[in-house]
Amino acid sequence: MMEKGSPESLIQTSKGRSTTAWSQGDPRKVIYPTDSRGQFCGQAGTPLEKKPLLFYFNILKCASPLVLLEFQCPTTQLCVESCPNRHLTLIKAKVGNKDDQEYYKKYCKEGVDFTGLSPPEILKEGLCPAMLMPSKAFTRRCLPALATLKGGVVVVGNETTFDDGNSGTVNASDVLEASKKSNIAVEARQVAMRIFEDYTHSWHWILLGLVIAMVVSLIFIVLLRFLAGIMVWIMIILVILVIGYGIFHCYMEFASLKGEPGADVTIRDLGLQTDFSVYLQIRQTWLAFMIILAIVEFIIILLLIFLRKRIMIAIALIKEASRAVGHVMSSLFYPLLTFALLAVVIAYWAITAVFLSTSNEQVYKVFNTSVCPFSRETCNPKTFNSSNASLVCPDAECLFAFYGGETLYHKYLILFQFYNVFLFFWCANFVTALGQVTLSGAFASYYWAFKKPEDIPAYPIFSSLGRALRYHTGSLAFGSLILSLVQVIRVLLEYLDHKLKGAQNKFAKFLLSCLKCCFWCLEKCIKFLNRNAYIMIAIYGKNFCTAARDAFFLLMRNIIRVAVLDKVTDFLLFLGKLLIVGIVGIFSFFFFSGRIKAVEQAAPSLNYYWVPILTVVVGSYLIAHGFFSVYAMCVDTLFLCFLEDLERNDGSQERPYFMSQDLLTLLKKSNEDYKSMD
Repeated sequence: MMEKGSPESLIQTSKGRSTTAWSQGDPRKVIYPTDSRGQFCGQAGTPLEKKPLLFYFNILKCASPLVLLEFQCPTTQLCVESCPNRHLTLIKAKVGNKDDQEYYKKYCKEGVDFTGLSPPEILKEGLCPAMLMPSKAFTRRCLPALATLKGGVVVVGNETTFDDGNSGTVNASDVLEASKKSNIAVEARQVAMRIFEDYTHSWHWILLGLVIAMVVSLIFIVLLRFLAGIMVWIMIILVILVIGYGIFHCYMEFASLKGEPGADVTIRDLGLQTDFSVYLQIRQTWLAFMIILAIVEFIIILLLIFLRKRIMIAIALIKEASRAVGHVMSSLFYPLLTFALLAVVIAYWAITAVFLSTSNEQVYKVFNTSVCPFSRETCNPKTFNSSNASLVCPDAECLFAFYGGETLYHKYLILFQFYNVFLFFWCANFVTALGQVTLSGAFASYYWAFKKPEDIPAYPIFSSLGRALRYHTGSLAFGSLILSLVQVIRVLLEYLDHKLKGAQNKFAKFLLSCLKCCFWCLEKCIKFLNRNAYIMIAIYGKNFCTAARDAFFLLMRNIIRVAVLDKVTDFLLFLGKLLIVGIVGIFSFFFFSGRIKAVEQAAPSLNYYWVPILTVVVGSYLIAHGFFSVYAMCVDTLFLCFLEDLERNDGSQERPYFMSQDLLTLLKKSNEDYKSMD
């Protein structure tokens, strides 16, 4: 029977909220531009299919602060087939030839009596724009064809000023300002298009770089088995030498400032200075640095002397982990399953979030040029002409403003988003927990095999995954739930912090900062406890609470070993990740920047060569993290098994040790009538 909190129950719980979002959401709202009537421009299967571009009647109104508040320009907007390519006023079109009239009508509202109405009547009813100016299509919007001549002169269609159609003139600089505010995301979208173009030119080279990162990660893991001890001691020696050089440098600076004017001033007399370089010009600063570094050096040397045996155990555990990974090679490919499941979870969350954010209604508001008591109030375009607002404010229009709503569903839409985030955390943590239990079960079966590799069960990864899915889904879901609650609280605190940025209450800011710090620490502690609880679940098959309790007290009884071994192994694995990322990153930098003459012709021509480099670096780190997460899980599992082995067994025939011969030798222990386990 499936335990409570299994993936099936998670899916059933989220089905109601997701169905609501998916039934009411409309992702077209973030794809197509919307005209003043709330219709999508250029969407297939609609009357506006052949009119993909959005045209502004008066682009100058886009300079209004309302654009920044509601992200909507307070002027009539129309879907058109193409942008105007010349300057033409309504009056000139009326008195011009038939071609001018037909051309101008394309940018008027549908059904307008262009020949029967006079220009003042057309403008009063808001049926046509007062003028057209040369424009270009950008991000599906008709924006003025702006250009900058020498000397910084801004022009539109080679003109600096032109007739606005209302007996006035318009400066090109004013059009530039309005054009910028009409589409806040123009520059970002332009950069995004260039980045997308770079990806299309370099994707195969990026894949090659990621394959190289995978090969280097495999080679590093293989070499780690034989060079673990050497690498650890080299890192320790390097740390001692670097700190020693720091002490020497501080002493030389301290000695060089002797006799210098003002160098004998104390830090207390100097007080608080915004220019920190001032402190480097007094001797007391370098003396303080030298004393601090000397104390750190002394502590590290003492720790090395007293904990040398623990460090040797850590090296032996790393070597043992390498042997375990070598016997369970399929574990290196398990992260692919985790990545695939996480990709499904992320895709489901992202799609649901988009549908939620677009599951709102078209909101229309009153826009006007003169004083009007109904300004910015919600209106209905179908009944606006017969409403009181139209009578009181003759020049007012009822235009599409934004997507929103005033129903109960729309008021609590932010809660649904938080619920969606919570489900994302829960499912993602469950997938991660499933991977940890699966790997722990496989590596535990290696450790508790008395004769290695003869006693290791066949297909340890598949056997461990089957046990986890069959018996432990409830425990994994419960542990993931606890972690998810803390994570969603952290998201809520960040949301509150963002909302209260302008607040002047210092106590509220201090309290919020304290809460954020406390929940960050709590999340780290729960992650550590969950990880070890999952290892105990994989070993003994106990429920989550019992396993968490046993793991906690086992670690507390061996707190010194935990502190030393955990940090040494983490540091070593972190350096391994940096080494892989550094090798691949440096190679990709020289390749994509064209600095390798031998392959200069093969390198693609890019807008931003840092795009593929950054992608390769991030991808390499994720690949290295995937491989080393298996390695880290192996070390943690073997460590808990090692502690259990020491407490449960004594080396007798009835209770022999299961640890490797290297660990037995380091601990000066032995099994009766047993020579080696390798």
